[in-house]
Amino acid sequence: MDTYKFRNISLGVDFDKGQIEQLFLCGKDRVAAKVPLFRVGLRDISGNPSEVSAYDAASHTARGTLHVYEGFSGTDLSSKLNVKLSLSEKDGKAVWNISADPGANDVLIEYVDFPLVALPKLRENNENGDGGTVLFPYNEGVLVSDYTMRDQTAFYHWPLVYPSYGSLAVFPNMICSQMTAYLFDDAGIYFGAHDKGRALKGIDYFDIGGAIEIRFRLFTGCDTGAVYEPGYDMVWSACGPDWQSAAAIYREFFEENLPPRAKKITVNENLPDWYGDEPLVVSYPVRGTHDMDRMDPNAFFPYINALPALDDISEKTGAKVLALLMHWEGTAPWAPPYVWPPYGGTEPFYEFADALRERGMLIGVYCSGFGYTLKSNVVEDYSNEKEFSEQHLIDSMCAGPDQVVKLSNICPGQRSGYDICPATEKGRNILAKAYTPLFESGVDYAQILDQNHGGGQYLCYSKSHGHPAAPGVWMTQNMQNLLSSWNQKAGKMILGCESAASEPFIGNLLLSDNRYEINYFIGTPVPLYAFIYHEYVRNFMGNQVCCPLEQNEDTLCYRLAYSFAAGDLMTVVLTPEGKIMSDWGTRDFSKLPDKDYVLGFIKTLTNFYKESGKKYLHCGRMISLPGLTCGTIALPTRFISKKAFFEVICTAWEASDGEKALICVNPGRNDAKIQLNGVKYNVPALGVRLLNI
Repeated sequence: MDTYKFRNISLGVDFDKGQIEQLFLCGKDRVAAKVPLFRVGLRDISGNPSEVSAYDAASHTARGTLHVYEGFSGTDLSSKLNVKLSLSEKDGKAVWNISADPGANDVLIEYVDFPLVALPKLRENNENGDGGTVLFPYNEGVLVSDYTMRDQTAFYHWPLVYPSYGSLAVFPNMICSQMTAYLFDDAGIYFGAHDKGRALKGIDYFDIGGAIEIRFRLFTGCDTGAVYEPGYDMVWSACGPDWQSAAAIYREFFEENLPPRAKKITVNENLPDWYGDEPLVVSYPVRGTHDMDRMDPNAFFPYINALPALDDISEKTGAKVLALLMHWEGTAPWAPPYVWPPYGGTEPFYEFADALRERGMLIGVYCSGFGYTLKSNVVEDYSNEKEFSEQHLIDSMCAGPDQVVKLSNICPGQRSGYDICPATEKGRNILAKAYTPLFESGVDYAQILDQNHGGGQYLCYSKSHGHPAAPGVWMTQNMQNLLSSWNQKAGKMILGCESAASEPFIGNLLLSDNRYEINYFIGTPVPLYAFIYHEYVRNFMGNQVCCPLEQNEDTLCYRLAYSFAAGDLMTVVLTPEGKIMSDWGTRDFSKLPDKDYVLGFIKTLTNFYKESGKKYLHCGRMISLPGLTCGTIALPTRFISKKAFFEVICTAWEASDGEKALICVNPGRNDAKIQLNGVKYNVPALGVRLLNI
């Protein structure tokens, strides 16, 4: 066994066995089970998969700092496979590198899982008392202490397979950052892929019986016969037991290696003036009441019918309103890619837009991403079957490893169709035809990639599209180029996606639908996204679909408070009668939040933003929370077990002038206290307080 010492970490690696034997942190060995150092996913020329690991290698040879594995058994595809890896030290961190050569022209390396380690079961599943939590960069960030929660919900460990699913643990997708961490009570271990190219990766944790395996699946982007050489470091480092300590390590890498177009808000000339005005996003449909409804016009159509409700909200909150329309498409709701012209035609749409601007308000629209709809399931007469057949558009759809194009898994309830591959000329032409009229419309905001979580594209293995036959960095590069071309066409129109924009697309998607509440299905949400990226991009709290909290004003105010404290714009969703629903997808309107109660809270937060919070919440830098304590409250939940919620939501910030402050929001009906450095402070009911630190 070879022993390596890094800052506060000692690693014992048995390269002959192909596994990590020991990982000492703060004097304790944290390895809970033995797993192979790596796995390699292979495919034959017909797309059939197989997998081998370090355990399947017949020989290991040390060549200086390189460790070479050859003679893999278990599959005919691996007989000539050659894997080389190394472990070294840089700035007190452990740095891993790997390469893989299939050794045959008829074998494709699809992915490499590396480096692998198994740590103790999570805290709430651990009978030995030595478990911790995983900092998981899913959605906007979540601390996971109970493995079982996730797999009891719709956000379980979905397989990373074609056709794509919506909520995959993939970067860039629902995974926003190329890192994770395991946090014990006394210290933590940071795991990061320091990849400037931001290639496709599966980043996840898995229960393997008596332990949790931390897994980075590195998709190669290779063609058949090609050697995989990632060209970036896999980095391990000791960190503190708090999640901000791990996030700070990754933030340093991010800021030294910014993706294209990413600029600090303070110097970004691509931003419109309203970006810093703390608009209140007001979202509602103009047809039906939910996504699987009859799509008849509701009380908000014609569009100007919404003006009294929007005027009322603006007056009661003092906020600039961004009216974000759903079911506005003249084609069919959630039936991408075609959206234009608006339902009812351009004249009533523009009449509404002009009326909004006269009031100092904004207009935005939802779009539905890269699906190609053959037939809508909610508007029976909407069909693109003739166009699809006559233009042979199947050639531009995402294909599987066997080169077969299958129906999309994305929102099949609303539509039947395929996933467009935007790396093809035909695919780009389809999208240009769909979205160019929108870019020219002058709307202020378009959630152009709803359904494309994080702004990423779907998996495609086609050998005839001109891209590599395996998913990889080409997908990121293609999306960066496509989105940049859209930004140029859209001018000052801000574009966004579902979930916060994943890291490679932060410079392109500058306001996105960050539904943090989804992470209650997995663990305890934390504002990891804001901690790393807030100086460069803002988001809004989204329509809160899939919310696991009960529908009332208390839970809605809690979510408003959380999003506000994280620096996101607040959102309310309206029923067609102008009342506030707790979250999109609500069908039972018999118990709705008290509208005036909610709007009163929003007014308080909006005024605070204007008077003292803007320099922190608009473009400030989130910093680690100082040591503070506060009580917890119980909120009613649905779909998940009961959870404890902090009575006061606190975030810490540093403004561009160097001033630091703690922003404390109390969404409850009673005054609450926090204790900071031994001093108690009162935060009023439905109030907010700024404390200099």
